[in-house]
Amino acid sequence: MKRYHAIVLSSVAVVALSACSDNSNEKESTVDAVTSAEELTERFEEPVTLDLIKHVSGDIFFREGETIEDNVHTQWVKDTFNVDLNYMWTTSGPGETFETKLQLEMSSNQELPSILALRSHLTQDLIDSGRVMEVGDIFDKYASPTWKEAMDADPHAWDPYTREEGRFAIPILDYEMNGDTVLFIRQDWMDELDLEAPETIDDVEAIMDAFVNDDPTGTGEQVYGLAAGFANQLNTWMSTVDWVFGAHGGMPNQYNLADDGTLENGDVQPEIKEGLETLKHWMDEGYMHPESGLWDEGKAAELFTAGRAGIIAGPHWMPDWPLAELLENVEGAEYKAYDIPTGPDGHKGRSTGITSQNGAVMFNENATEDEIQAFFVYQNYLFEHFANPDEGSEFEYGFAEGYDYVLEDGDVNYADADIPGGRIDPVKYTLTYDGARIPSLYINALADFARGDEPETPFERKVYLQYPEEAWEGARIVVDSADAQIPSMFTGRPTETMVSRGDALDTLLSEGFNKMIYGETSIDEFDSLIEQWKNQGGDDVVAEVNEWFEIVNAN
Repeated sequence: MKRYHAIVLSSVAVVALSACSDNSNEKESTVDAVTSAEELTERFEEPVTLDLIKHVSGDIFFREGETIEDNVHTQWVKDTFNVDLNYMWTTSGPGETFETKLQLEMSSNQELPSILALRSHLTQDLIDSGRVMEVGDIFDKYASPTWKEAMDADPHAWDPYTREEGRFAIPILDYEMNGDTVLFIRQDWMDELDLEAPETIDDVEAIMDAFVNDDPTGTGEQVYGLAAGFANQLNTWMSTVDWVFGAHGGMPNQYNLADDGTLENGDVQPEIKEGLETLKHWMDEGYMHPESGLWDEGKAAELFTAGRAGIIAGPHWMPDWPLAELLENVEGAEYKAYDIPTGPDGHKGRSTGITSQNGAVMFNENATEDEIQAFFVYQNYLFEHFANPDEGSEFEYGFAEGYDYVLEDGDVNYADADIPGGRIDPVKYTLTYDGARIPSLYINALADFARGDEPETPFERKVYLQYPEEAWEGARIVVDSADAQIPSMFTGRPTETMVSRGDALDTLLSEGFNKMIYGETSIDEFDSLIEQWKNQGGDDVVAEVNEWFEIVNAN
């Protein structure tokens, strides 16, 4: 193992590792813990190389002359830790390009990089391949206090990567409640028609009826009440109708916790029938565009941003994107965030992730102790210094001046009109996509702003300037109505029957539900459709999901 020397940094954990054996069967190493007030992190005296792969997505921008292989982030890693980032290969374009490339590498038994950071279903395939190592004990030994505290706050973060033999991927933490649904409604239309804020689903229906029939634009142009896109599924990430089913006490497209403590498939519960009846009525009345069932999330959002729909449902951050496009496209347009409505029996529900993780990090089974240590030194540093930076620290305003922020006469600016996307964000270059995130930090800061609090910390000042006030209010809504969350409980790898029959089972339900919404088949066919699903393998899937649930709970 290479020699390294320590540099003193406040509030950073130590990972002083002993040399590991070359014998692949002997993977244990010892940790000498430093417990002084000022703990240590390490900078390698001799260079360490981390082999990586990455998809350079369309929202990643570079300064002229820089690439993913050579940029402000790679230079920072070299200067700070004496670690070289070596990208074995990269892809660009659609996300499927990366997955196809990785799948080919795996099937041809090509050498994998030492560190695999993925947001992909292939994470589960890699774990099952036996080519990545157990990481639970490694994390327990080497992760910094702040990182461990953030992970402990999310008790289900490890669930997707847990097997009977241990934990095989480190969850990449994301901000909690980041996908929870709120309603965004055209406030200028509400004011024009003298409409009150909705509280019930009947109120929402009355607002949609007014939007469709009372000419809120004053132009006579046909508009729609709701921008929805359910070509992929009913419960999705934007332009969603999850809240419609939540108002009836159900939630499709996920596994929910039943009263007896087991997991049940949300699609096949009787409450879904009531939600489908509501959507059919709205389609019949012209409240939704007739192509909603053919549209994905982005296409449906275009109906709202073009000024042709009065309501859209999705995460609190939508005012940042794509709803900002509405203000550019329609002069005088205004919108406001509202809570999701209650149903006829007092139910209110939005889908939420049981865990605030978004991807995972795995170690190649052949990764060396140097490579593992280098990753933890890097990620510990980001959790201790970047996730919630101190006043006057290197990350006080962002990752790098001239990239994600600009200082002008002592004022910080987070937007540059000359740059696609508004700014160059080197945090997207980091090994875990977003640097380091403490799940509860972000949503609560925005909610406090909506309540009138002023930002006090560098982190709070940054998000205060980056997100519009409409997003603050959306955040406050989801925080204040957290009891309306219906968590998606199954986060494991596809079960045996899911692999063999899952696509057919999903198609059976999605096509059947769409036909009911469009009136091609009767809603009364719901029970027979569910019975068909159960007989064709659905009951087997539910049993397998609960077997996984028992293993996770046991660990």
